[in-house]
Amino acid sequence: MKKILVLAAVMAVSAPGAIQAQGRDTINIVGSSTVYPFATVVAERYGKMSGKTPKVESIGTGGGMKLFCGGDGIDTPDITNASRRIKQSELDKCFENGAKQIVEIKIGYDGIAVANSKQSPLMKVTREQIYEALAKQLPAKNGDEKMVDNPNKLWSDIDKSLPAVKIEVIGPPPTSGTRDSFVELVMEDSCKQYAWLGNMEKIDKDDFKKKCDSIREDGAYIEAGENDNLIVQKLVANKNAFGIFGYSFLEENADKVQGSQIDGKTPTFETISSGDYKISRPLYFYVKKTHIASLPGIQQYMAEFTSEAAWGDEGYLAGKGMIPMKKSEREQFAADAKALKILPEKI
Repeated sequence: MKKILVLAAVMAVSAPGAIQAQGRDTINIVGSSTVYPFATVVAERYGKMSGKTPKVESIGTGGGMKLFCGGDGIDTPDITNASRRIKQSELDKCFENGAKQIVEIKIGYDGIAVANSKQSPLMKVTREQIYEALAKQLPAKNGDEKMVDNPNKLWSDIDKSLPAVKIEVIGPPPTSGTRDSFVELVMEDSCKQYAWLGNMEKIDKDDFKKKCDSIREDGAYIEAGENDNLIVQKLVANKNAFGIFGYSFLEENADKVQGSQIDGKTPTFETISSGDYKISRPLYFYVKKTHIASLPGIQQYMAEFTSEAAWGDEGYLAGKGMIPMKKSEREQFAADAKALKILPEKI
């Protein structure tokens, strides 16, 4: 009889209703600071309908993936937000730890702004000039196929048309999806304009990334954690500094900061949605399908997020600064969410 009771207890813990049985009846969401304001609005809307508002934490895309892929049990998050697509290495870790049924939902787009205080002149700069300001090492100017330590101290050291002020940029840490996207869209794209580095990318991707992805550590770039609002505060306090963060925070703080003109385009809803503004990226969230049986509200949350009222052209998320996908793309991902379509082991 004792053995039977013990077995019954074990089965109760592992059963689909185990999350409620152990006292957790609230959806647990972690991840990207960029997606955080959008997820929070959806969570609040869902909470008003259900009476149970999901818990949303802003810990960065990388940090969220680490927790999300830590296992499939009730002590791990149900959903993680991401300002880039999941990496194969992260998906591998999910599978290794038993989280093998992951639903991917693309939700829209966001631009990455390089902004400064509205009390300062508007910066007009190219992606190549930003790369020359922030790279730890740069290709040698004499044509030699080697990298040298970045000598630029002032913006005017890069180009005389730029202001003669110290290079000081406040931005996200390595765990941030914004940082990942910025490195790919600005640092790597600029780096491979040098023919020998462009060839290296095709031959030895790891060596290319080692040479081109590193951001300087001499004080010109200052990590501000995962708090984009803190970056805005620092820009207000320091008129010579620039900050890197998502477009939604730029729009939210349009009375305090302004987005630099990059390659002739300023970050606006229109330039990002049209593709004219080149520093933009897709946004996602990921769901553990196995958690849905224990927390049925997850599927209702997904339905709210993928509704036209939320992510449509005139949806409330567009009002918060998220750039909607095309209608055909929204329909596809809404269908994937409804069908709980899971990712393959290799993407």
